[in-house]
Amino acid sequence: MLEQIISYVKNFISTYLAAPDFRATDLIEILIIAFLVYELMIWIRNTKAWMLFKGLAVVLIFFIVASIFDMTTILWIARQTLSVAVLACIIIFQPELRHALEQLGRRNFLSGLISIDSRKNGDERFSMKTIDELVEASFELAKTRTGALIVVEDKTVLTEYEQTGIPVDGIVTSQLLINIFEHNTPLHDGAVIVRGDRAVAATCYLPLSSNQEISKSLGTRHRAGLGMSEESDALIIIVSEETGMVSLAYESRLYHNVTGDKVRDMLKKLQVDGTELKKDKKSTISQKKGWKTKKQKGRGKDATKAD
Repeated sequence: MLEQIISYVKNFISTYLAAPDFRATDLIEILIIAFLVYELMIWIRNTKAWMLFKGLAVVLIFFIVASIFDMTTILWIARQTLSVAVLACIIIFQPELRHALEQLGRRNFLSGLISIDSRKNGDERFSMKTIDELVEASFELAKTRTGALIVVEDKTVLTEYEQTGIPVDGIVTSQLLINIFEHNTPLHDGAVIVRGDRAVAATCYLPLSSNQEISKSLGTRHRAGLGMSEESDALIIIVSEETGMVSLAYESRLYHNVTGDKVRDMLKKLQVDGTELKKDKKSTISQKKGWKTKKQKGRGKDATKAD
């Protein structure tokens, strides 16, 4: 009897408690899967998909409870709907999946080996004259507190947004941009899209940011600029009608109350090869603490929904 117990214990230990055959590749696999799961949760957390994900979790828990208590009818319904569940999830999460694939495509993992961009390395996207005109127009509009939204296209072609506006196809000059955004003119509402050295369209509609953690003090103009930076790799110049301040939106971040040198520097970095801009934490939106700087405390009344 004792021998049988000892034999059983040995078999149990060798079967269930023995150290697995662990290889270096197993560790790499664990790290890759952990990274992907983490990035997936962060992505879901910052989109409207988070609420849908929680709803699906509730449905899953409901089916688990039904399985525990052997609720045959509910389990039968679950089995019948399982075949279309994957397709249903793709349809429900279609905007978020599209956005995630766009973000993945922008990272250019193979850019060092294969280049499918029509621009050669070193080619300029726009001239220094265009940069000077954009900076001059932005701060001239800021002086008169004329609201403006200027989208400077990078590698992502913005044809679908261009088609929502009115064709302009004019060489970028400060006078042209100032006249477009002048009050009580047909083209002043909406955004101007700049491609190369030309303003291709005006009164264009931009997508509003869906980030739920953005400060409520941000108005429509800033949300549109930030939303465009989330949907593309463009650089967006925003002039506030209420405060007369110039802001920039790039790579899902808002740089608030920037100087002319800052605008010129970011445009130059975008000009040659789209080099990733350094994130200036002091001038970037803090989604937890809001968007106001020390100079803006007490000026909250100016930050109305119009901007």
